[in-house]
Amino acid sequence: MGAVGVSDPAGDSELSYGKSGFKGLVAEPYLFFLACFASIGGVLFGYDQGVISGVLVMSDFAKQFPTLSTDDTLQGWMVSVLTLGAMFGALANGPIADAFSRRWSILLANVIFQIGSIIQAASINIPMIFIGRFIAGLAIGQLSMVVPLYISELAPPNLRGGLTALQQLGITVGIMVAFWLNYGTQYIGGTGDGQSPAAWRFPLALQCLFSLVLGVGTFYLPYSPRWLMMKDREEEALSTLSRIRRVPQNDHRVQTEILEIKASALFDRETIAATYPGITSPVRLSFESYKSLFVLPHLNRRLVIACLLQLIQQFTGINAIIYYAPQIFENIGLTGSSVNLLATGVVGIINFFSTIPAILFLDYFGRKSLLLVGAVGMGVCQFIVGTIYAVYKDSWGSHTDAGWATAVFIWMYISCFAFSIGCVNWIIPSEIFPPGVRAQAVGIAIGVNWLSNFIVALITPRMLNSIEFGTFYFFLGIYPFSPPLLSLYPIYLSKQT
Repeated sequence: MGAVGVSDPAGDSELSYGKSGFKGLVAEPYLFFLACFASIGGVLFGYDQGVISGVLVMSDFAKQFPTLSTDDTLQGWMVSVLTLGAMFGALANGPIADAFSRRWSILLANVIFQIGSIIQAASINIPMIFIGRFIAGLAIGQLSMVVPLYISELAPPNLRGGLTALQQLGITVGIMVAFWLNYGTQYIGGTGDGQSPAAWRFPLALQCLFSLVLGVGTFYLPYSPRWLMMKDREEEALSTLSRIRRVPQNDHRVQTEILEIKASALFDRETIAATYPGITSPVRLSFESYKSLFVLPHLNRRLVIACLLQLIQQFTGINAIIYYAPQIFENIGLTGSSVNLLATGVVGIINFFSTIPAILFLDYFGRKSLLLVGAVGMGVCQFIVGTIYAVYKDSWGSHTDAGWATAVFIWMYISCFAFSIGCVNWIIPSEIFPPGVRAQAVGIAIGVNWLSNFIVALITPRMLNSIEFGTFYFFLGIYPFSPPLLSLYPIYLSKQT
């Protein structure tokens, strides 16, 4: 297969920068490194999601905060308050990313994340935990919005899907590291009453290290060429584009791409001037940009698609498993903190390795194909898990083989999620909107993701205790809504997608 020409849904015409998939990624080591480094933001996201599930079942944590370990409602709020903060962070970061650049908004998010992480690790009472998780959530929301946006604006059309999917790979790395770190640190001082506070404080403190690495590295990341052009820094935009494409500035592909970026920026600027004559206030213009997403039909339809995709992703129940995996495995008869944390660790490994095919083949097979295949696989696994749960819910102790069979299908469900909607939902919002409102639109879409995440995290503990196997059937009910949504968005994407 030779070099591919891809029609860029973000506004580029036919540009050929090489092959898609694995060969294309190998041929662009500098761009691949930049995307991987920026995806440390995803590591923070995944780590903070994954670490809390292991902390909740540790003996010393239960001793320090007995109310949290016994009150399902309070436990749900503790887990979900991070997602509530993330929703506000994602919504607020659109104007910040436009005003100060994608690059510096990543740095700001890391500063906020450090504060939240330190408060969590040093918590001596429940309010400190809640405040720390909310502050960390603000930063995670910012990063979850700006990292895929930043990567998509750096990437050439033929690699945009794979490189943007590195955000999801970063999330799976964070979850995997958190799960296995929890498995190891539970032995500090023993797993019973003698367990040391370091067993849960150390995992919460370690996330500061990842944030510090990304924060320092931000000073070495390039600006997005599209953002530079938005700020009338045309020469710098051309220089940056040439550097990240690794071709001379006079190369016809770079010249074509920079002209398209310039034309897009000029079109947005003139459209805003014509639509809102006499308005020069950045705050008012930002408000009007948000307003246009809801009142202009062509933008409103795209926003509905982007937001519904985020809602569906969360109501497949993925984070019900990520947040509460140890409790779920314990409920199905995998007793003992070591056993259920080990089973939880397998979730992290499968999640990580199942994301890799999406990075390699997403630009080859397309977004829609992977979404459909993943939806079918996830639906089948959810149905089987719910059915086994219903049959053996009162006799797990004498049917350990049924418990392990349930665990296997949970792992298969994780795999199907990872290569499909787990990756695609980060890519679509940054592809289907014009540059002038892209940051605001992505912020709203990711904000909906976090709001849905918040609801799932809040209701899952009570669902697992009250309707038990019905929890899986509840999340299974969302799958019929996927095909109608998938039929809506291809008009906004290239043939490649």
